[in-house]
Amino acid sequence: MTEQQVGKAQPRAAKGEGATVGVALLGYGTVGAEVFRLLGENRDAFAARIGGPAEIRGVAVSTLDKERPGVPRELLTTDAKALIARDDIDLVVEVIGGIDYPRELVLEALKSGKSVVTANKALVAAHADELADAAEAAGVDLYFEAAVAAAIPVVGMLRRSLAGDQIQRISGIVNGTTNFILDAMESTGASYDDALAEATRLGYAEADPTADVEGHDAASKAAIMASLGFHTRVKFEDVYCEGISSVTADDIKAANEAGYSIKLLAICERIQDESGVESVTARVHPTLVPQEHPLASVSKSFNAIFVEAEAAGSLMFYGNGAGGNPTASAVLGDVVGASRNIVHGGRAPGENTYANLPIADFGQVQTRYHIDMEVPDRTGVLATISNTFAAQGVSIRTVRQEEFGGTARLIVVTHSAREHVLAAIVEQLGNLEDVINVNSVIRLDH
Repeated sequence: MTEQQVGKAQPRAAKGEGATVGVALLGYGTVGAEVFRLLGENRDAFAARIGGPAEIRGVAVSTLDKERPGVPRELLTTDAKALIARDDIDLVVEVIGGIDYPRELVLEALKSGKSVVTANKALVAAHADELADAAEAAGVDLYFEAAVAAAIPVVGMLRRSLAGDQIQRISGIVNGTTNFILDAMESTGASYDDALAEATRLGYAEADPTADVEGHDAASKAAIMASLGFHTRVKFEDVYCEGISSVTADDIKAANEAGYSIKLLAICERIQDESGVESVTARVHPTLVPQEHPLASVSKSFNAIFVEAEAAGSLMFYGNGAGGNPTASAVLGDVVGASRNIVHGGRAPGENTYANLPIADFGQVQTRYHIDMEVPDRTGVLATISNTFAAQGVSIRTVRQEEFGGTARLIVVTHSAREHVLAAIVEQLGNLEDVINVNSVIRLDH
């Protein structure tokens, strides 16, 4: 829907200086509990920042059987929809997680004229258009700073701080679990399985780590960053996604020897085709990052986002990208912003998709490949492989060979070429008699 189809509602009338903002908290897990605690403990400070108190008037939970120390029993309810509908609720904070049920609740809140703060990356990535339209039609706010990298102010930076600039590229480490695993593999020589087990033991990885290690979590965040950075609606399904489960200790070692670190990067950028037509791409995959690049030094479970803008140049934002306290910090920042507007009037910047650029086919992306092959140790093999690249118009940047008896390990790094061309070359290499096995293919950041 366009803004003309949805229609723009006037912002809700200001409640006035000193008025109390009634808050409904949906969810009381790690993040919800911290939001409740911090908002209560710092009540006076928040009132001074907002212009009036922000008061949690109800907490929606899945069951009333569980003990929740510090939360008055009368605030708890299992009927989230009834809580949202109450006349004394001005602002709804959603920290449940998931997509379908939170979508129902958030849409109901927005359509009821209640502003919403959510930390739900999957929801925003899947339904940003629908939620933005509902907020626009009702004249209320939709805030989601915590949906990308917790306390790192990525959304605010893209929506406001760089609103006067043209962003060319956003790349970043936006998943702490995968960064912890890859960092552990690099610093200790551990296998992927051992590093994952350690991440699970320390609580960095969930019991089912699929969303993290297969890149889905990072892909949701990439969709949000691309949408904001390029003023174009990008959804989760538009993001090319490849996880880290196939990365081996040998890959890490080979990358280090060549002067790189392997990171799971979310990369969003404007690209042009041969005719100069501009489009947007968003992708997540293991990436070789030059060790002199700031992203290569991001260790453990930390996150970092590197932004390249036309006027501002290169900027990097670094910090804790997950966890109860950092995420609660971002949520509460949004609570302050939304509450100010409720008290004083006005609205925060909403979705702006004026550019409406097409989403590029992943095959059109310009990238470079680091290809690790096992080949027979005999004369002519390198010539055959070089000819395979040359036939597709792709030049080789470096070649490194290690001998192992009757076979050799050959590592080829290409110059930049279209993804579909490089992928076709890898397929051809796998069919050559002179290639025993293509061990791994990892893209390089350039």
